[in-house]
Formats: sequence, structure tokens, C-alpha cells
Amino acid sequence: MDLSGTWRAAPGREDLRRRFADSDFDDAGWIDIEVPGHWRSTPGLDGCDGPVLYRRTFDAASPVAGRRSFVVLEGCFYQSDVWLDGFYLGDTEGYFRPNAFEVSQQFEVTQQQKARDRHVLAVELTCTPQADKAVKRNLTGVFQDSDILDPDWNPGGIWRPVRLVETGPVRIAALRVSCPVASNERALLGLATRLDAAEAGELELRTTVEPGGVEHLRRAQVTAGANELSWQVEVESPSLWWPRALSPGGAAPALVDVKVEVSMRGGPRSDVASRRTGLRQLRMHRFVLEVNGERLFLKGAVQGPTRMALGEVPVAELERDMALAQDAGLDLLRLQAHISRPELYEAADRAGLLLWQDLPLRRGHARTVRAQALRQAQDAVDLLAHHPSIVIWCAQDEPARLESHPGGKAVRRYVRAQVLPVWNRALLDSALSRVLEKADGSRPVVPHSGRAPHPKGGTGPYSWLGWYHGDERNLPAWLRRLPALARFVGAFGAQAVPETAAWMGPEHWPNLDWDRLRRNHGLHKAMFDQRVPPDDFPTFEAWKVATQEHQATLLRHHVEELRRLKYRPTGGFCMSSLADSHPAVSWAVLDHERVPKPGFDALRTACAPVIVTADRLAATYVPGEHVALDVHVVSDLRHRLEGCTVRAGLAWSGGGHSWAFTGEVPADEVVRVGTLSIVVPEAPGPLVLDLRLEGSATASATYRSEILDAR
Repeated sequence: MDLSGTWRAAPGREDLRRRFADSDFDDAGWIDIEVPGHWRSTPGLDGCDGPVLYRRTFDAASPVAGRRSFVVLEGCFYQSDVWLDGFYLGDTEGYFRPNAFEVSQQFEVTQQQKARDRHVLAVELTCTPQADKAVKRNLTGVFQDSDILDPDWNPGGIWRPVRLVETGPVRIAALRVSCPVASNERALLGLATRLDAAEAGELELRTTVEPGGVEHLRRAQVTAGANELSWQVEVESPSLWWPRALSPGGAAPALVDVKVEVSMRGGPRSDVASRRTGLRQLRMHRFVLEVNGERLFLKGAVQGPTRMALGEVPVAELERDMALAQDAGLDLLRLQAHISRPELYEAADRAGLLLWQDLPLRRGHARTVRAQALRQAQDAVDLLAHHPSIVIWCAQDEPARLESHPGGKAVRRYVRAQVLPVWNRALLDSALSRVLEKADGSRPVVPHSGRAPHPKGGTGPYSWLGWYHGDERNLPAWLRRLPALARFVGAFGAQAVPETAAWMGPEHWPNLDWDRLRRNHGLHKAMFDQRVPPDDFPTFEAWKVATQEHQATLLRHHVEELRRLKYRPTGGFCMSSLADSHPAVSWAVLDHERVPKPGFDALRTACAPVIVTADRLAATYVPGEHVALDVHVVSDLRHRLEGCTVRAGLAWSGGGHSWAFTGEVPADEVVRVGTLSIVVPEAPGPLVLDLRLEGSATASATYRSEILDAR
């Protein structure tokens, strides 16, 4: 029985909290609220920080002998206490974790006492604002600690469905499915389940895999209460799951359905659980990922929640973001410090889009969260391990001090945050990594993101050249000096004003409400004053265009440089970010309405399967200066490109020079095709480099500079 729909709710005043769970409580004056959802979306609760009281009346008969009933809450943001007909069932913590409470006995008592099948489910829900971001106690990730989500938003609510479930004497409380081994000859599925048995006895677990017609039977003795069992199922000659970039012939990713049925020996089926998964094998060394033995350079983007009110997002929007990522030429989305809706993972599985899954931990947390964090790490694996699209687990996002984004004179604070011991980073992420590795040995585990390489691992640092510090043109020199930093760049970019910007009040230019835009919409005014100063532009539109051009230029050249270092040493990157979760001035290339900024086209061009690129021209040159530019072709295709010609032309006022190079490009490789060498002429004005790749693949690129007047 689906218990979602319209519930009744009220702010949790003390007098109501003592009485609201009673069956006979009159909630006629309460507010109608939709479940799933978030209470801030409901008039009358739109300014509430909780607690909020929920009630739902429903009709259900007591189960027949040998059957059991459970109330299942699939997701409560963030902590809750639950009652049925005035009986306290228990509490929950963790916004993505399904929780089940057996209610068979309560049904029977209610019917005996009141001779009726009508019941009342009552939930007291809290999602306390985390005022001190250095010692957060809620494990809510970006929902309560983000640079771009509205800090005044409270995500509280019953954001996932509520169901009444009936089973036999044994219930499948959790089922974890993973694929540690896969080849064209055989695949191995690892299964683990947590069973809730009403009594001791011998049971049968029947596993089927379709398509393939695989059946596996296991018998085991169980005790009353919780039992944990694990086993393996072998699949001969499997159809492997491939990401889209590696899919043979562009075929859709192959998925299989795994069904587990449990019954007491000789009895009818007691419970059943199904998971749709893919058979594939992952390996990663120095951030070079292999899927089924094939290397894949990861072109990725950071992605926050599809919307701040994640529980209310239409499924079509979740699926659309997966399609937009692939339209941008991306192979990977990093789900930053949050766990999303099941439909998003299912869409990624079908599309062959890879996911880097963060746990919902970001920056500072109180030491008291350790036990809860470890439990939720296990919950995340139980919930998501069957999705073949998830290729990396990451324990924490930016477990450094809050001064982790250097601007102006904050560089020293940034360096200290990178090197000094922090409990979050030194102890918590190690414990979380061990849980993830033990629970799921089929995927690589990254302890944290946003920190320079060190002996214990972690991603490379976020490259904020061109935004928080430095010049974006310095990226090649930075990576040459410290090549270990290039193994995987976890974030880079620049903020840009979105196309959908009426909410910014452009009619008031230049007197925008900068404080509101900073606090509620993520705009970093101090950085814009350095990079694209508003005072330099007569109109809002001119400033908007300039911010977008700065973002697009930075993204293009960062991606080109990292792709030229493919596998030597770079395994991939994540730019920041794909799309906004609410109206924001951010690093995203798609705004909250999914209208693209110019950065989206720049990203799509730079992430094309084949690109031709050159060392970047300096901003200016003086006559007589010697210029030498290496030209490369980068191919992500899985086949050799033969008979290719690269044509290059440098043009200046009144003259120019051209080159041509012919050869082949091996599969999945970077080829240096030649060097362009000239002495800058005395021709003040534009200096333009055009590159064209012709033959079995086509690509082009243009670079611009300026020759100064020697006088």
C-alpha cells in the first residue's frame, strides 16, 4: 500500500508534540502537505526550520496468520520519530536511508481495542539548521553546506515515498548486489542480504538472473531476528555493460535483472527483492580507470542536486540532466556530497554515463558523527551498489578547514588547510574508506576530494586558477612543475551570470542587491571585482556577456591542456559544474532552467571525441619575438585514424604563414604532430592561429593574440 499523497502537517509546538500521535487527535485545522516532498514548499511551513509534525490516516486490516506488516519510510530529511496508533515505533536518522518498522502487533492491538481497521501514522520530523559549518552534526552534505545552494533553505521533509508492506515470516531487509569480476567468458555477482526472521529455522534463497536463465539455490539456518548472508552467482558468456564512450558499435548498455526470493524450507515464498544491474569490471591505478580492461579518460563535471527540493523533481528532469551531460561530451558526473533519487541512477545505467558517488559529508563535522557516518556509508553501498554506472566511491568532499578557497591574501590559510592535520580528514575519511572497501570490493574508493596528492590518496586539488587565484594561462606551467597534481583535477572553472537572470534585478544596474546575491545566490562579488569588474561595464547585459566569455575561455583551455596530458599523467577531470540547483551565479554551464551559457558549447567542443589543439598563444607579442607552438591531435576513439592532415595557419596584418602535417593517430592516444615556429613580424594588430584536422576525422580550433606596436 502506497501511503504517499496528501498528509496533514503542523509546526511542532510543544503542546502538539505531546498529543499529535494519538489516534483520536483532531488534525482538522492542520495544513495539507504532499508526501514525498519538502515542508518548505508548503504555504504555512515555507519559513519553518522544524520540527514539523506529520499525520496520515489509512485503512488496513491486520495480516493473516504467518504474515507480517511493515511501515517503510524510504527517506526522511533528516531525523524522525515514528508512531502508529499512538504506539512508538522508533526513530530514524539519515536522509537517504530506508527505514522499516514492523506493525503487525500494533494492528492487532488497535483492532482488538477499537474494532476497526483505521490507523494513524504520525511522524515528528526535524532537520536542524547547521549554524556552525565547522562542527556540523547532520550528514546532509551540500544540502546544508554549499557555495551555491541557498543557505536559508531547509531540506526537511518526508522526501521519499512511504509504504505499507506485507511479507511472510522472513523479510529481506537489505539486498546488496555488485559485480567484482566480469569478462566475455564469465561474470561473478556478489550478493549480500540482511534478513529479518520471525523465528529460527531453515530457509531457501533462490536467485535468478535474466536474461541468461541463471538460477541459484542456497539453503541456510537462521535465528530469530537479524541475519546476514552472502553468496556468489556465476554468469557464463555474459553481455557486458559498457559506458557509452566504450560501447561496441554504440549499442545500448546491457542490463540484467537479479531477483532473490526467500522462503522457509518447504513453505511458500516469504519475500522477494529485485535489482537491475550491469555486468562489468572496474580497475583504477593512479586515477586511470579501466572498464572491462579498456582504459577510459574521464571527462566529467561536478553536479549538485537536480533541484534543492530534490524530492519534488519530475523524473523527466532527472533523466534530462543525464542526457545533457552526454550532450556536453562528458563521460562522468560527480554527485557532489549528496545521494540522489533512484531514477537518476537508473537513467545513468541506461545511458552508459559514469557516476562518481560522494557520501553526503562535506567540510567540517563534529566528532560525535563518526558512528552515524560509518553506518550511513554501509547504507549507501546497500542502496546503490547494484548500479553499474557508479564507478567510484568518495568518502568526503573537501574535508579541509573552511578557508579552503583562497582569495586575495588567503593563500597561507589555504596551504595550512591542505597540510595541517584535521580530524575530518585524518581519521574520519580513513574509517569511512575502510567501510566502503569492505562493503564493496568491486569499485575503487577515494578517501576525499579537494586536497593535493599525499601518501594516503585523495584526488588532486581543485584548480581555481583564473578564479580564486592566479591566471588561468598559468595552468600548463603549474602542471609541468607539479605533475602529480594533474592525475585527476577534481574541480575548476569560473562563475558566470546565467541567461535566465531576471531574478537578479538587472533593471537596477549597477546598484544590484549584491548582499542578497552573495548570500542566497552564490555570487562571489570580490572575485568578480578582480576578474570581470562590474564597474567596467555600462550595462548589465555587457557585464553578463563578459562573465560568460571569461568562463567559456577558462573551461576550453583547461580541458584542452588536461586532455593533452591524457594518461601521462592525467586520468581525467571534473569541471565545476554542469547545472544549477536553484537560481544562482555559479560555475555551472547550465542555469537552473537548463538554459546553456556559452561555457556549455565551449565544454562540448573541448570534449569532442577528437580535437586538434596547440600550445596557447600568449596574450601579446612584440616584434622580433620567437614563437614555437606544439600541435597535438587527441583522440578518444577506439580505432586508428588513418590519412589525417592537420593544416595550420598563422595570420597577421598584411601576411601569414601556413603548415601542413600528414599521418595517422592511434586509437585512444595523443599525438604531437609538429611544431609551428615563427619570428613575430612588425605588424601591429591581431595574431590569429587557425587549426584544421581533415581526413578520417575532422576538428578545428582558433587561438588569438595581439602584436604590439614596437614604437
